[in-house]
Amino acid sequence: MSSYRKILYTIEQGVARITLNRPKKRNALDAELISEVRDALRSSATDENVRVVLITGAGTDFCSGADLSGLERTFNAGVLDHMADARNMAELFVEMRHHPRPIVAAVRGRALAGGCGLATACDLIVAAESAKFGYPEVNIGFVPAMVMAILRRSLSEKRAFEMITTGEIISAQMASDYGMINSIFADETFELDVEAFVSKLASKSASAITLSKRLLYHMDAMGFEAAIEAGVETNAIARMTDDMKRGVEKFLKK
Repeated sequence: MSSYRKILYTIEQGVARITLNRPKKRNALDAELISEVRDALRSSATDENVRVVLITGAGTDFCSGADLSGLERTFNAGVLDHMADARNMAELFVEMRHHPRPIVAAVRGRALAGGCGLATACDLIVAAESAKFGYPEVNIGFVPAMVMAILRRSLSEKRAFEMITTGEIISAQMASDYGMINSIFADETFELDVEAFVSKLASKSASAITLSKRLLYHMDAMGFEAAIEAGVETNAIARMTDDMKRGVEKFLKK
């Protein structure tokens, strides 16, 4: 647990807490952070003491998305290199889907782009009333490719299309109206409400929840891995476009 550099990982009263710990970067996702989250998830999946996994962000935001400074350094890479990098996130989503325990995202502040994708990949999302959600990738010529397999299952087709093509940032209340999140808690009592939520979930039958989760996702009309793989290819292609390169460069100069 102490070997992690970009996350915090603790277990208490049946809850494995994974905290994205890059507050100065608004918990932006890079390869190392994603790999650490994957490692913590694997550890929690085999720990008999864990009943629920809670993913949070340190500081004021849940997660701002991909670390664009890291993406910029890969612009001259080939498509296979881009796909290998994208697959790290894709495999995280698959592992979350197959994790035996419920995974809850507790969102305070902003959950944007890949950060919104990470929250959406969780089984449940609880949010502070001031939280914001969105997929603004289109604004820099990019595509929220991997998460589309999950978003397509979470929202209506038209709502999903609207979110990924307009890039608009929406409130927690609107996200709730869309069916994107499960509960909204007052900012002032957010931490206490989250603890109560996950404690109640941890008190349920572990075997029943594990079997329910496995069955629910097994019933997907389309193979999940196939949809994720299609996302990998689109993600890699989007990284190589001129629009993406110009968009990232412009963003980083702000």
